[in-house]
Amino acid sequence: MPTKPDKDRIDLVVYKDDELKQPYIVVECKKDGISNAAFKNAIEQAFRYANYIKAFFAVAIAGNKREIFNTKEFSSGERQDNLISDLPSRYGISPQFKYYKQEGKDLNNGSRKELIQIFKKCHDIIWENGKRDPPYAFNEMSKLLFCKLKDETDTISNNSYQFQIGINESPKEMFQRINIIYQKSQHEDEDIFKENICLSPEVMFSCIEHLQHLAINAIDLDAKGLAFEIFMHDFFKGEMGQFFTPRNIVCFVVEFLAPKGNQLVLDPACGSGGFLLNAMDYVRNFAKNNYSDVLEIYKHWHDFAKNHLFGIEINDQIHRVCKMNMIIYDDGHSNIISADSLEDKKYLQSLNNKLKKNNFDLILTNPPFGAKIKASEKEYLQKYILGINKKSQLTEILFIERCIEFLKPETGKMAIVLPDGILNNSSLQYVRDYILKECQILAMISLPELAFRHYGAGVKSSLLFVRKKGEEEILGNYPIFMAIAEHIGYDATGRETPDKNRSQLR
Repeated sequence: MPTKPDKDRIDLVVYKDDELKQPYIVVECKKDGISNAAFKNAIEQAFRYANYIKAFFAVAIAGNKREIFNTKEFSSGERQDNLISDLPSRYGISPQFKYYKQEGKDLNNGSRKELIQIFKKCHDIIWENGKRDPPYAFNEMSKLLFCKLKDETDTISNNSYQFQIGINESPKEMFQRINIIYQKSQHEDEDIFKENICLSPEVMFSCIEHLQHLAINAIDLDAKGLAFEIFMHDFFKGEMGQFFTPRNIVCFVVEFLAPKGNQLVLDPACGSGGFLLNAMDYVRNFAKNNYSDVLEIYKHWHDFAKNHLFGIEINDQIHRVCKMNMIIYDDGHSNIISADSLEDKKYLQSLNNKLKKNNFDLILTNPPFGAKIKASEKEYLQKYILGINKKSQLTEILFIERCIEFLKPETGKMAIVLPDGILNNSSLQYVRDYILKECQILAMISLPELAFRHYGAGVKSSLLFVRKKGEEEILGNYPIFMAIAEHIGYDATGRETPDKNRSQLR
């Protein structure tokens, strides 16, 4: 070993040549558990020795703790800009990135708690302490997550991920690289994000600092879904609350109808995608419990997600939220379209060939309440049995007819959230007569008034479950399950109620 300036020997030197004339790396080794001050002193020692023998790199090590510096391309006093993540392989160029798609350098599998915390941190950074409105923060965060998931999927083995901050990289340089990922993804799926990223390079830099180490694709689907739902919480309040159905109600509906992997499932007012996601989750859990082969499990539920789930959403922004939500859950977004579900059936079928009469096994939906469709504004009103010869009609009434049209005769089933007025107002008896003519009533469950209050909707409502009758089917008397849900797992403020069965409707 060469002699140090103070006549001691350097702990370790790696040479670039066999003649030991080109010092490459100097390593200063210390025992594990030393203080921060002692480790800082070790760094200074490594620098002093590296500068003395003109080595390219200086390394300080104490147990599992280490710091590596490029001493060749920076001034002798630099201690920050020349900090690097790893030594170059085979005397090559210093690695630009820390995370690679390879063992030992790959991303970390985070927990549900960590994911929720990171989503919240990023949301707060984008939100800028209230300077930005929740929809802005939600949209921009969704764009970043889209880039992150795309990068994890598209990165080739042994290559570096692009969704990370490079060594000594400026916010502007990083922003340009992430923007390339986003623009490429825009071309591949133009329906999800139509506008450019609006974040500043500095805000994006801060978010990526929190997100870059996580392997989001590898995190459990339930954890990802819950984290994204919590993240959506502020977005779906007030005016946007009409597009969100609380998880407990959604889960109850899905378990009641028990979707199967070969059934076609539709939500014609899909909002954020809650019913579709939980239907996907139900089929996925069925596959996990009934198949032993991992590939068979994946094929079963992924085929269902890709080919059997359909959603229609009139609000283009919410339509993109739904697609993003589905992507977080590992796909199922290909059959989500932005359209008015009440439009002419031929028009809807032109958008997706499956959107036709008598075609769906299950419909799960929470349509918009209270708005009126006017004949002077929408020509299609006169094509509805419940709209003919009327100047206007409530959207929820037209949704009832349209959903029943979509159902398969004899076997098709529907769960729909309806305002109680549909079920008990004397002036709407003709609507109830239509339902009884076309369907068998399976169940009616009254929800408490607070069910949707936290999300800006205080209308008293119920769940109606029906089966579409066959063309010539005549029913005699039959039993109907009727119940009042007194407990739905949360209070009027949206907080979970302290009950061991808080996730259930009782």
